[in-house]
Amino acid sequence: MNELKQVDKSHYDFQPYMSKARWSSVWHQLDEVIGVRPESVLEIGPGPGVFKQMAKLFGIQIETLDIDPELKPDHIGSATALPFPDKSYDVVCSFQVLEHLPYDVAIQAFKQMARVCRRHVVISLPDAKPIWPYKFYIPKLGEINFQLPRPFSREKAHEFDGEHYWEINKKGYPLSRVLKDLGGVRSLTKTYRVLENPYHRFLVF
Repeated sequence: MNELKQVDKSHYDFQPYMSKARWSSVWHQLDEVIGVRPESVLEIGPGPGVFKQMAKLFGIQIETLDIDPELKPDHIGSATALPFPDKSYDVVCSFQVLEHLPYDVAIQAFKQMARVCRRHVVISLPDAKPIWPYKFYIPKLGEINFQLPRPFSREKAHEFDGEHYWEINKKGYPLSRVLKDLGGVRSLTKTYRVLENPYHRFLVF
């Protein structure tokens, strides 16, 4: 295996891990996966298992894989050598996980996800580019949401913090590079940043 366990199970305790911003990201996880009506889903790196439990409430058949048996995944194994035949699952997903691998290894893991997927790969990654999220209400039109890049912000170098090896829009990892590298494996359908949690960028392939 190329992956090493980085955090203890206590890292996923409700506070401070499950912030309101992270709950917003979980909503998008569910929305993207449930929206394509999959018969089978594989989640790589389930963390505390929130996505799996919520998806099961809505009738989604989901299995999980992780290197850490303490998290009680359905399968214990490496993201870079998934122990499944080609096209085993309708959807393969991984949320805020690939950045925990060196960039080249993360691309290998994504290729494995694409290999065992029949239809869609859904991931989220940290995006470090500063933006300002806005929302306001217009009578008869409803709520308007948008995001603006923060002016005069500079691209920062990324330093390994014991967990993240890289992040989108840090030096050496512009969004254009990440989209090119992942898009060369499987075509991108859409990408966006969560309004309530702009640090999380979703990519659907």
